Amino acid sequence: MADDLPLSAEFASADEARWLALAEKALDGAPMSRLTTKTEHGVPVKPLYRSPDWAPDASGMPGMAPFIRGGRATNDQYLPWDIRQVVSHPDPALAADQVMEALEGGVSSIELRVDAAGDHGVVARSSVDIQRVLNGVKLDLAAVALEATGASTTQGIELAALLAAAVGGRASGEAQVAFNVDPIGALARTGALPGSVEEEIAQAASFARDVAAEFPKATYLRADSRPVHEAGGTEIQELAYLVGAGAEYVRALMTAGLNADQACSAILFTVSVGADYQVEMSKLRAARRMWGRVAQAFGASGAGMKLQAVTSRRMLTRRDPWVNILRNTAACFAAGVGGADIVTVRAFTDAMGLPGKLARRLARNTQVIAQEESSLGKVVDAPGGAWAMEKLGDDLAIAAWALFQQVEREGGLAKALVAGGFQTGVADARGARIKAAAKRKELITGVTDFPLLQEEVPSVEVVNLPAIVRRAAEASGRAPAARSWFSLKGAAQDRATLADLSRTADDEGAEAEPLWPIRLAEPFERLRDLADQRTAAGRAPKIFLAALGPMAEHTARLQYAQNFFAAGGIGAVPSVGDAIWHAQAVASSGCSLACICGSDKRYATDAIEAAKSLKRAGVARLYLAGKPGELEAALREAGVDEFIHVGVDVLASLELAHAELGLL
Repeated sequence: MADDLPLSAEFASADEARWLALAEKALDGAPMSRLTTKTEHGVPVKPLYRSPDWAPDASGMPGMAPFIRGGRATNDQYLPWDIRQVVSHPDPALAADQVMEALEGGVSSIELRVDAAGDHGVVARSSVDIQRVLNGVKLDLAAVALEATGASTTQGIELAALLAAAVGGRASGEAQVAFNVDPIGALARTGALPGSVEEEIAQAASFARDVAAEFPKATYLRADSRPVHEAGGTEIQELAYLVGAGAEYVRALMTAGLNADQACSAILFTVSVGADYQVEMSKLRAARRMWGRVAQAFGASGAGMKLQAVTSRRMLTRRDPWVNILRNTAACFAAGVGGADIVTVRAFTDAMGLPGKLARRLARNTQVIAQEESSLGKVVDAPGGAWAMEKLGDDLAIAAWALFQQVEREGGLAKALVAGGFQTGVADARGARIKAAAKRKELITGVTDFPLLQEEVPSVEVVNLPAIVRRAAEASGRAPAARSWFSLKGAAQDRATLADLSRTADDEGAEAEPLWPIRLAEPFERLRDLADQRTAAGRAPKIFLAALGPMAEHTARLQYAQNFFAAGGIGAVPSVGDAIWHAQAVASSGCSLACICGSDKRYATDAIEAAKSLKRAGVARLYLAGKPGELEAALREAGVDEFIHVGVDVLASLELAHAELGLL
């Protein structure tokens, strides 16, 4: 049938020379290199990829080594990927309700985020708490994953013991569990481990070996590059960290007695995915390409990478959070089409606090709609064969492989973290990223671009954390006889609490510079908070916008200035007229800040007189929208304090404006 329907017959054959001619004409003399962009780490992204960029069979086939195109040959027609939702309500009883709500609402697995202090997760301190949260969950049908966070970040094995004790008697042999023990990740997040790195990794490997007989369908360790992403790192640093952590764990697992295939299958790989779906899909391909090479080096024969993708928190905003729905949707698309085995979509209110019912529903429905209505999982490896994806994925893998090799030369990822060189590279990337956001080179819709001062704020859960913590179990004194897995599990079955099971740090505990998470919108959101406080007191911060000339001349720069200052929570008072009119209007407006807006031609005739008039009227700080060119000296002499235009440090300008208004 396909041969009888030549859909391309009506189109002329593609001709690269003609495309180049049209591109050069559109560039109007600018170099062709302008069309080539770069990823965060400097990997080029070309405007056009062709067949010479990638051999058709270079990536192999889905479900076959080196597993670049995914670990499965076909997708489940009903569940192309595992829809996993995080449950983190501090109250175990309410967390249990949310678990059932999620499963009944369409998710296929649960990630239980646990924090004994309750600041970032469920206050689950005993196996009884875990049982309460998972009451009614059929673990042979719905997988349950653990995430140790907050105060419990370094208690991965202890939490695993509580889960194993809670699951006891519920057909653990069929239970689909992801224990997610990750000492390297704990070191990266907190900067400290109770024991040495070697000791902690060896204990994690011994745990995986010992628990495997009871939970054969589980994964035991987690190689998680999210600390790098959320700290502002590049895609190359994420990939090098991810594969470096996996290599560390495979070495330890094989030392503990597992063979290469068993060791590779024991690990769940987790990455963050952002909204740039071309780069993110290529990143997933690069991860599988790199891991295929590493697994082959260890001697594994059929070790496909089990990959979980979690939407980025770094990209989410607290202001105008509704835009986060679009960001999450783009990231979900990249993860699902890119071939992730498990996808977790964060709540769009994640930056605001515990998600409410609407946010939880939208998080899971984003995936349900992607699968059932958009049919994104109907085709296995949809990007496969696309020269752009294949070539970019290979370029990312090559660049990341060089960094991975450097980490290996330093003795492995754990030692590289202790030495601190890896964190220095991430810090450099974070600084560049923050600078780009401050200059609006990296736009944040709803915050730095098109900010909405009169926003509708969605609700989040409000909890009485002290009351929840008071009800939680304290240490019982049933400490394990030893640090072995069997002793830990036995004590957990005997009602030992997380505090009973956990060890205190010794003098030789590992220390490293932690990878602190960021959100790019935070600096601007702090300014918005200060502006809101002044508004609540009845004195909303505002700036007078003096428009020169007719609407066709001033509209573009008037809107630019309005958005510029709204990013700091400063509202606009627009005015159209001549210098005399503006001087009278600004005096009655009560504004101490003003900005002149018009065309370059109008500036040459009217801006100097307007600046003098506004300054005489009492304006404390005067701006002009646009580059001054040859008029700069004259405009500054007339009273203009600052010129705002594309490329300036917007954040620094807004901070000065806030200082002038007395907000800082």
